[in-house]
Order: sequence, then C-alpha cells, then structure tokens
Amino acid sequence: MMTVNQIIGDSQNQITANFAKRFFAWMMAQSSSTDNKVMSDVYDGLRLRKHSLFANLQGTVLEIVPNLPYYHKDIHRIGIEPKPYTHSYLQKQAEKLGLKIDLRIVNAEWLDAEDNSIDNVVSTLVLCSVPNIDYTLQAVLRVLKPGGRFLFIEHIAAPQGTLLRKLQNKISPIWKVISDSCHPDRETLIALENAGFASVHYEKFDAQLPIISPHIIGVATK
Repeated sequence: MMTVNQIIGDSQNQITANFAKRFFAWMMAQSSSTDNKVMSDVYDGLRLRKHSLFANLQGTVLEIVPNLPYYHKDIHRIGIEPKPYTHSYLQKQAEKLGLKIDLRIVNAEWLDAEDNSIDNVVSTLVLCSVPNIDYTLQAVLRVLKPGGRFLFIEHIAAPQGTLLRKLQNKISPIWKVISDSCHPDRETLIALENAGFASVHYEKFDAQLPIISPHIIGVATK
C-alpha cells in the first residue's frame, strides 16, 4: 500500500510533468510564429533550411508535428500530433494563415494513413522524442508510396567520446523531462541509415543550440 507521502509525491510529479508538456507546447508554438521576434532570431537558421527543404513539395504531405507556414496552400496536409496540448496552437496558427489541415491525434509509431498512400512524409525535430524511433521509421516506410520521400531535419547525438556526447549522456534524464521526452543522445542518423530506405541523403550542420547542436537535414527515398 502506498503511503500518503508517496501519493503526494506522485501527484506532484504528475503536475510537474503536465506543466512541462504545456510549457513545451507553448514554446514550440512561439518558435514557429513569424510574429515572435526573439524566437524568430533564435530559429532563423532552421527556418531557412525548412524553406529550402519544403520548397518543391507536391501531392499529399503527412507531417509528424506540422510546420504550417512553409507550404503552398494547395498542398493536401495531414498533421500527426499526439500531444493534445499542442492542438489549440496549431489550429489557431492554421486559421491565421488561412490554411486547412487534417489534424489527427495519433502517435508517430502508427501513422493514421493507408499503406503506400502518401507522397511525402515530413519530420522536423520529432524523432528525438518518439517512444520508439525504429517503429516510427517503419511506419513512415509503410505509408509512403513507392518512390515517396521522407524529408527530415533532426538533431543527432554528438560523436562518441566527445565532451558534448558525455554531457548529452549525463543530462539526458533531466532533459527528457524539461523537453517533453527529447533524447539529446539518440542515435537518429544510425536509425535512419538502418531503416530500409532505398537511399538516404543528408548533410550535417551546427544549429548552435545548447546540448543539441549537431543536426542533419536530408531526404530518404522509399
């Protein structure tokens, strides 16, 4: 039987976790808002890369966590967002931009789409926080049409033995709490290369963000 102190402790932990999730949802909404000058300056480098990566997208786009400001209005968008705290921010942003989005509450390990039905799947700074990255990438492969593309911008673990990697490993338990399940030391690039795509093309860049500065941008083809 749990003691009163254990019950109180569990309740406090749950309140803290819920607050962290809500705060993170708000923070991500601010980072994607073109009206927020401070966050815009911080994320300028990522914004430019997103514009470049998404410039010629056509057909049906399924996004694991939507990037609303970056697409033509005639693209059919399906948004996968498992965090209910984020939905209100996304809906408000879509209305402000005059966009329509099919927003679905489902986790990234089982994408809500038919097999071989999607032209492009997009993931930006998401693979770090999914419960199982291998299951998620298999779901991406399942829904993509033959020849379909997986476009990604993700942070990756620093090389083994480096000071940054040691710091990532050390801070990971705390980082996952304050950053809504983000794993700073996840080997995302290795998972991508081993997932079974016909090809994976990427380049590395430094996002100049604390703890999670190593990033990759690229396209994997089914």
